[in-house]
Amino acid sequence: MSAQSGMNINSSSTLNTAATGKQPYLVLIVEDDRLTRLQLRAMMEKEGYRVAEAKDGDQGLAEYIRLRPDIVLLDALMPTIDGFNCCTLLRKLPQGDRIPVLIITALEDSDSVDRAFAAGATDYITKPIHWAVLRQRVRRLLDASRATAELQQQNDRLRLMGNITQQIRQSLDLKEILQTTVAQVREFLQTDRVVIYRFLSDWSGSIEVESVDERYRPILGSKITDPCFNEKYINLYKQGRIKATTDVNNAGLSRCHLDLLTSFQVRANLVVPILQIEAIEDDLYNAANAQRKSIKYEQGSELHSSSPTPNSSKLWGLLVAHHCSSTRQWNELEIDCLSSLANQAAIAIQQSELYQQVQRLNSNLERQVQERTAQLQQALKFEAMLKRITDKVRDSLDESQILQTAVQELAIGLEVGYCGTALYNLEEATSTICQEYRTSLPSHHNYAVQMAAFTEIYSNLLQGQYLQFCQLDSKLTNPIPSHVAALACPIFDNQGVLGNLWLLHHQEYLFNELEIRLVQQVANQCAIAIRQARLYQATLVQVKELEKVNQLKDDFLSTVSHELRTPISNMKMAIEMLEDIIIQTNNSFGNPTPENPDNSQSLIYFEMLNDECEREINLINDLLQLQQVNAGLYPLERTDIELQHWIPYIIEPFEQRTKNQQQIFQVEISKELPILYSDSFSLERIITELVNNACKYTPPGEKITVAVREVAGMIQISVSNSGVEIPESELPRVFDQFYRIPSNDRWKHGGTGLGLALVQKLITYLGGSIQVESKLGNTCFLVELPIT
Repeated sequence: MSAQSGMNINSSSTLNTAATGKQPYLVLIVEDDRLTRLQLRAMMEKEGYRVAEAKDGDQGLAEYIRLRPDIVLLDALMPTIDGFNCCTLLRKLPQGDRIPVLIITALEDSDSVDRAFAAGATDYITKPIHWAVLRQRVRRLLDASRATAELQQQNDRLRLMGNITQQIRQSLDLKEILQTTVAQVREFLQTDRVVIYRFLSDWSGSIEVESVDERYRPILGSKITDPCFNEKYINLYKQGRIKATTDVNNAGLSRCHLDLLTSFQVRANLVVPILQIEAIEDDLYNAANAQRKSIKYEQGSELHSSSPTPNSSKLWGLLVAHHCSSTRQWNELEIDCLSSLANQAAIAIQQSELYQQVQRLNSNLERQVQERTAQLQQALKFEAMLKRITDKVRDSLDESQILQTAVQELAIGLEVGYCGTALYNLEEATSTICQEYRTSLPSHHNYAVQMAAFTEIYSNLLQGQYLQFCQLDSKLTNPIPSHVAALACPIFDNQGVLGNLWLLHHQEYLFNELEIRLVQQVANQCAIAIRQARLYQATLVQVKELEKVNQLKDDFLSTVSHELRTPISNMKMAIEMLEDIIIQTNNSFGNPTPENPDNSQSLIYFEMLNDECEREINLINDLLQLQQVNAGLYPLERTDIELQHWIPYIIEPFEQRTKNQQQIFQVEISKELPILYSDSFSLERIITELVNNACKYTPPGEKITVAVREVAGMIQISVSNSGVEIPESELPRVFDQFYRIPSNDRWKHGGTGLGLALVQKLITYLGGSIQVESKLGNTCFLVELPIT
């Protein structure tokens, strides 16, 4: 086994180019036996292939990474890394899965063959080598690999073209399209940098977009001036020239051009012109096809050309691919792809420029549309402003607030320096400024103007006509400052003129029709709102007078109640004493006798006197208690009340009464009730009044129910009775003072008419509420009280 160091590549004078003139295949021979390696080399070079050698597996992997050969001839038995493991490792390298690997070995057993294919070998040949077989297998594998690679490149090209074409159709953002183009081109070509260079009018230019490997210096935005380019290349690129340079150092470039490429770290480049064809055809793609047919390209130092480019072509820029890591041979597929992409870029550029042109052409139309819609927009704005002002002034019954809202909204909405309003006193013929909104002018609040001094203005305003004029002399309409444009609009309705609105602007300003109409409508709304506010104020005066009368009534009732309480109490006492005297003197009082036949009649009179006296006492007590509650002077003595024991004690007197009246009396008290902290006297009056009313109005055979329970932290006490229903029209009045449900007191118990009114007041005084519901022959009063 020999130990040749390094590797060597030679080229034959009869290169094998697969009969197409393409770059000769590169064969990498990895063989530790020097003699075998030399034999293989001689045979491959005889076939026209380029050859590279490696003496072991490590060197073979390194040379593969550096050279990317078209096929690998790999010895199976080598020291350190044998051919099987070397094949496995090679398949894991970039593009390693696409390279054909032919293993050459003396092993012929089936296990070795299986191992070779398991390691990723494309084919297998045994020693001693049959040279004719080897030649055919290498040729077959290379042709198949080249066909597969070309198919893959075709697919990649179609995908790339499709992506960029779709991008062009979906976007009018030229920067975005071009950036996508260079990024995808660099990925397709597997090169180090792709840029688009744009020419200026003096044939200098700049790098518009760039996609570059992070290992190399970005040149985006670089301004480039190459005097050599203008002299030698402009006309060539205008004619569609494509320049593919394998090695810039050996391409015969001018010194200035070479220095420029060297500064950009370029070793090989591919340059395609971006030509805009100013064709007559409307279809941009037809123009692009004509451009492609006129393209010519140069590979190395050889120039290949086709039909000439139309004279109407415009050289917009260049699509350039830079290979910086090493020299590079550009193949026809790559050149054709880049040319097609340059055409697509030209289409995108022309499409974008056409779009910009359309945008410019539309700009005038848009301005016209904006001007025509300005009035509509202003009208809509004023309509919204009017609605806002109308809502605000209609929601207020304060005359000052109404006018302040109007002047503020008008001043801000119309962007005037001053807006004020004045109210007229027609009897005194004066106009007084009452509200203002200003930005810089001095205030004239409460300033009064004599109308007779300015008849030329107020004669129009008093007739309901607006007035617009330019104020030049401050003496004319003081306090209006000089050198302003003024608009005065009357506030009037069918009852007459109430005042006016003033707006001031700079002296060159002219209020347009929409602004004047808006001010007039605001003035009309102000007139309506002012009338409403004044009517409301007049109503308030009447209400205050009624309140005074009502207070006098309450004071009178309170005074009368206090004054009547003493004589009525004396009368009650006298009646009770009279009853005792009569009973003591005549045990047969009330029983007619021959000596005194009028005893029965006297008893009737006596009971009538006693009942009426009792009724008057209850009336006086209710009136006094109601007055105390209304005045907030009713005393409360809150204590803990155990409702389970307290309620039965309170309603016990009604059990016999309901029995006598043939009514069913039912009590429902929850077993677990919290202790109620409230005024027991007031609560007793509430419950007895409600139960007493139920007894009055419940027919015989019907049921009265008292229920007590806790619901959501509140004590609920309900008193309901069946067989009776309050008309819906009467429900809102049941808590009114002196109100009695008509024709419902079957037992003719009577009453003061203050009971339910007092109940409602007491419940509210205790922090609770009461509701009444009456339907389907059942009436229920529901009381809710807070526990604490």
